[in-house]
Amino acid sequence: MYSSRHTATAITTRTSAINFSHTVQKLLDGTANTALKPCTGSFLIKPNSVCSRSFGSTSRRPIQEFFPAPEDAPHIKVTPPAWKHPVYTRDQMDSIQVAHRQTKNWADRVALAMVRLLRFGTDLATGYSHDKSVKPKGDANEAALGNKKSWFAMNERKWLIRFLFLESVAGVPGMVGASLRHLHSLRRLKRDNGWIETLLEEAYNERMHLLTFMKMAEPGRFMKFMILGAQGVFYNGFFLSYLVSPRICHRFVGHLEEEAVLTYTRAIADIDAGKLPKWEKLEAPEIAVRYWNMPEGNRTMRDLLLYIRADEAKHREVNHTLGNLEQKTDPNPFVSEYTDPSKAHPTKGIENIKPTGWDRAEVM
Repeated sequence: MYSSRHTATAITTRTSAINFSHTVQKLLDGTANTALKPCTGSFLIKPNSVCSRSFGSTSRRPIQEFFPAPEDAPHIKVTPPAWKHPVYTRDQMDSIQVAHRQTKNWADRVALAMVRLLRFGTDLATGYSHDKSVKPKGDANEAALGNKKSWFAMNERKWLIRFLFLESVAGVPGMVGASLRHLHSLRRLKRDNGWIETLLEEAYNERMHLLTFMKMAEPGRFMKFMILGAQGVFYNGFFLSYLVSPRICHRFVGHLEEEAVLTYTRAIADIDAGKLPKWEKLEAPEIAVRYWNMPEGNRTMRDLLLYIRADEAKHREVNHTLGNLEQKTDPNPFVSEYTDPSKAHPTKGIENIKPTGWDRAEVM
């Protein structure tokens, strides 16, 4: 009797979770047609739009220009990026692999547990479930379980929703860490040894990912509301956590970037498997071409995801490395000059990348 009740409860819980995911996905798409009627005044609907307007890149009206050129600055031609992006070769980007740093102490376990909780919540809310019959290169743990034909199957629209939501949050940790270390340096009247620059550059890079995807899809009001709520909770939570333990926070971001590398690896695998036909010949936005200096003939959507995945792999390496250092005294190894440059060492590029980070003994 107890076993039957337990099984029934588990089935009911799973059904409720799926229904919740369905509801949120409809709100993200703007296709919910029950409680949201009438459309007038609904926070989901943009002015001059229709009730069933989709979130995706194939919108029913031209995508709004979120960052147009200044109208009152005729003497300004262009504003170059504050941090020029390192040059990545095709071989370097193709060599990026899915990796995971094993936990070694209680702090690592806390960081990993928080990442898994965050991943579970995001997957549930956005209805994400990757087709495990598509085996990404380097992901040896994937098992062929058959094609998913259900509502959970990923397509171009769902991938863009996921990318936009994740990148809107991914730019928070670097900015929080940099601002707190900046204030700490001012209070102590001491140098920061180069950490601030790298953390700001990381936040800037994540924001460029977001701006690139915004050139491909226009978020609806519910999506913007979700981003606002997630950013408010995550910013304040990470702020307080960084005050308590910067080391755990960097380990948390390192594990978070592991998930980002896995996500983009799976999206690339979907393109290669022919599951995303609209992206097979889609050209990358001009903002991406300029930022990554994408060469002629290598400017497709797949190429763009390779660049972004390489960036996430770099953030994975940086944060795992920073999590291995003495937080108040060690210099930042990614901007330091070394006595023996011929020996492999951390750099701003990915030529010497270590997926699980550099140990302190290797760089100090």
